[in-house]
Amino acid sequence: MWQEEASMHQMVVGFADVDTARQVVREAAELAAQTGASMHIVTAIDEDATTVVDIGTDHWEIRTLDQAEEAVRNFMVTLSDKVDYTVGVFEGKPADVLIAEAERLDADLIVVGNVRMQGPGRLLGSVGSAVAHHAPCSVLIVKTT
Repeated sequence: MWQEEASMHQMVVGFADVDTARQVVREAAELAAQTGASMHIVTAIDEDATTVVDIGTDHWEIRTLDQAEEAVRNFMVTLSDKVDYTVGVFEGKPADVLIAEAERLDADLIVVGNVRMQGPGRLLGSVGSAVAHHAPCSVLIVKTT
């Protein structure tokens, strides 16, 4: 099905500003480039907070949500595969946010990493495990190093 009507497909991809998540997004971007799928890159944060910075007469308010979105966009420009993507940054648990966005978008695929899916972590739960068990669509779990 991915090859037949690839340009109509939507994938939801989890992102955090860490090496393993960057690896997941790289592989998802490669898949999107090959299939014509669009990517919705999702970041979940615990709580949106605002930091106020005053220097002389200058005043800045920096929100956690804005910083997370900027991290995604800064990473995406480094990729060799240029793909269509949107960014969603939400307060909440990563697995819950990924599943909710996949449902909202009627996504065909969720892409996550396998961090903490080996050994005892598999029993205790992880983002990948929770997504795999509750996703409304197919799930690709990328083996990260």
